[in-house]
Amino acid sequence: MRYRASARASLALRTIAVLSAITIISFASPSLAADRKPDAVLKNKNIEARVLLDDPIKAEATLAADSLAEGRKWLEKSAAEAAATRKTDPILFRDGGWDFERKYSIRSVVADRYISVLRNDYTDTHGAHPNSDVNTILWDKTENKRISIRPFFIETADDGPAMKAILKAVIASLKIEKKKRDVTDTPADEPYKDLKPSLLKIGAVTLAPSTEAGKSSGLTFHYPPYAVGAYAEGAYVGFVPWETIKPYLTPEGLRIFGGKRPKGDEDDGQ
Repeated sequence: MRYRASARASLALRTIAVLSAITIISFASPSLAADRKPDAVLKNKNIEARVLLDDPIKAEATLAADSLAEGRKWLEKSAAEAAATRKTDPILFRDGGWDFERKYSIRSVVADRYISVLRNDYTDTHGAHPNSDVNTILWDKTENKRISIRPFFIETADDGPAMKAILKAVIASLKIEKKKRDVTDTPADEPYKDLKPSLLKIGAVTLAPSTEAGKSSGLTFHYPPYAVGAYAEGAYVGFVPWETIKPYLTPEGLRIFGGKRPKGDEDDGQ
């Protein structure tokens, strides 16, 4: 009887966790569109799509222009795909046109130079459920251009020591987060099979904020639903503290990393 009661309790907790994740996903829909004017819109019978820039993005003129140009290209590409799909599968539009939104927001500013940007996409093509995706931009204010995290590392070769250490730490972090959500993976699930020790295959990365002003506490890797688990689990963020990557940092990397990850950042899952 004790075993059955324990099993029922465990099942109940897991169900609550999954339902909570579904709730989070449902609230990921683009509510801001009704609250403020988008910065770019494309609307026709096939699609209503928009791009939104947060005010801190707009305060950085070159970054704003770069983001908006990319966003407009995304609008045009999405509209073309919707039009082509309507020709071949018009039944997919029986409930109206598709609904797309892309939002750019600042995640952190480090050393008053490096700006980490989150690019969140929401798409509703009237399937089983809407979908979301996340990507990131690292912007160098001094150079006024997009960069990667490579300048902070001595080496970032595929399967090299730095990338292997980062991947190991990312997976360890994701496992901790899954445990918090009462999610248990099995070997058959292979949730991390697509993550590789390569900058292009490990996930979308940002510089995490820090308790120390002007510093970054480490790297955060952002994963949309489906990327490292079932859709119902929602999105995940893996954190790699800067102490883990310290042996692989260049002088510039050592200059910008330090401190601890703020508790609020952990709670928000950013």
